Order: sequence, then C-alpha cells, then structure tokens
Amino acid sequence: MLNYKHLHYFRTVAKAGAINRAAEKLHLTPQTLSGQISAFETRLGVELFRRSGRRLELTDVGRTTLAYADEIFHVGAELEEALQNRAAAPVHPFRVGIADVVPKSIAYQLLAPALTLAEPVKLICKEDRLQQLAAELSIHRLDMVLADRPLPSSMDIKGYSHPLGECGIAFLAARSVAKKLQGEFPATLHGAPLLIPGEDSALRVPLLRWLEKQGWGATIVGEFDDSALMSAFGQAGAGVFPVPLTTAPAVMKQYNVIELGRTLEIRERFFAISVERRLSHPAVLAVSEAARRSFDPGSA
Repeated sequence: MLNYKHLHYFRTVAKAGAINRAAEKLHLTPQTLSGQISAFETRLGVELFRRSGRRLELTDVGRTTLAYADEIFHVGAELEEALQNRAAAPVHPFRVGIADVVPKSIAYQLLAPALTLAEPVKLICKEDRLQQLAAELSIHRLDMVLADRPLPSSMDIKGYSHPLGECGIAFLAARSVAKKLQGEFPATLHGAPLLIPGEDSALRVPLLRWLEKQGWGATIVGEFDDSALMSAFGQAGAGVFPVPLTTAPAVMKQYNVIELGRTLEIRERFFAISVERRLSHPAVLAVSEAARRSFDPGSA
C-alpha cells in the first residue's frame, strides 16, 4: 500500500528542487529526509530524481508521480473542505480541460452557464494541448474537454466528440493598420500583414487555403497558439487577425480594433469531448445548451 507520508515528502522535495530546502519546510534533518526518499524509491522500485549539480531533477517517472501526487493531495484538500462545510450546500467540482487554441472568450461563453445551475458547481479549468487533456480525460481526471476539433482517431483514447456549434470568421485590425489598406474586402487583405493561429489550431489549414483561393499570397508576420496574445499583437498594430464571428463584437470592444470584413467560407468549430456517448453530466448539458444559443444561424 502506498505510504502517503513518503508521498508528501517526495512532493515537497520535487517542489523545492533540493533536499535542504525541503527539509527546512518539513522540519526534518536533510539526512532523515534523504533516507525517507530513498526508502520511497525502493518501495516503488523506480528512480524519482536525478542529481543536476546542486539541484534534484525529476525523472520521467518522477514527473508522472508528481502529477498523481498533486491530484491526490488536491482531492484530499477538497475532502477536508467538504467535511468542514458539510452543513452548507454541497459544491460539485466540474473539471474542464480547454485546448490552448480555443479563444478565451469562447471558453467563457460556453462554460459560464455551468455556474448558474441549481446545484452549486466549482469550476476547475485546465489549459493545455489537446493530446495531454485527452489523456487526463481518459483516466477521469477531467469531466470534459473543450476543443476546436474532434478527438483525433490517431489517439488511442476512448472518447466521444459532441459538436457544440460553428461560426464564420471576422478579420479585425487596429485603425492604424486599416487606414493603410486599400480596396474592398477580401481584396483589402492583399499584401496586408497577417497574424494567424499556430499549427495546433484546426482553423489554420482552412484559413490558409481560403487565402490562397483569393489568388494572392498572404504576408504572414506572426503565428500564435494563444488567441488572446494574437489579439494583443493585433491591438498594437502588428497586423490583421481572424476571430470567430460569435466573439468579434467582444474582441473589438476589448482590444479597440475594427472589423475589415467577414466570411462564412471558413468555419471555426467547437466540440465537447467526453467519455460519455450521450451527455448526462448536468454541467456538460448546460454547456451544450448554451452553445445552441451562442452559435446562431446568422454566424453559422
């Protein structure tokens, strides 16, 4: 059986990066703590740390162990909080993974209704690449993943992709950039500096194909995995950037940019990925229903 005291010692050392610093936090001597870590490694039959100069670095197995340790102690803290507040209404955790290419405004728009359910929900969001989030979903560390594409068939993970909606694309730019452009949209994009999503985004390929279809080459000056960062560069005048039509008004207001034009030929799609073939989690159902209202026919 796992020794949770040893697990606590391991986690503290992993966070501190050195035996001496961890020993101070745990009020142990470095020799005692080092012995406890060695005993833990022997019990597990793996090497958790490797020495790099004066620091201790986690091995691959050590990083996996730390991820589980964080989750174990997080759940323990939730249990303690639930017991201390058992007289109050129970709060159910709703753990959502958000693929880092999904615009923050879309994520908020879809997830906000989960906080208005009759039974209180504690929303826990984790942002990462889809592959990592799907792996966590498969071991039930997440209830749902929001993504801009279905779960790839190449992933050896059992999951189901539920379409939430789709919309066209608007091209936005700072006024200083817009003044320098000529012609009617989409010809106005010819020779314009463009900011586009990074390689992980499902929008990237159809966007590039659409630009090529117009008959002129795009002048790409930046690629971004984070849509908020792309919008910030657009606000500063670095170039024209695409956003989902459903969030264009909010982005224009927040970043003080204007719309150059829009197209329905490029589709931004969003999916809820779950381990359920049919959605049943109340919060996931709230997200799905919110999506039907958000992605109206005018933007689809």
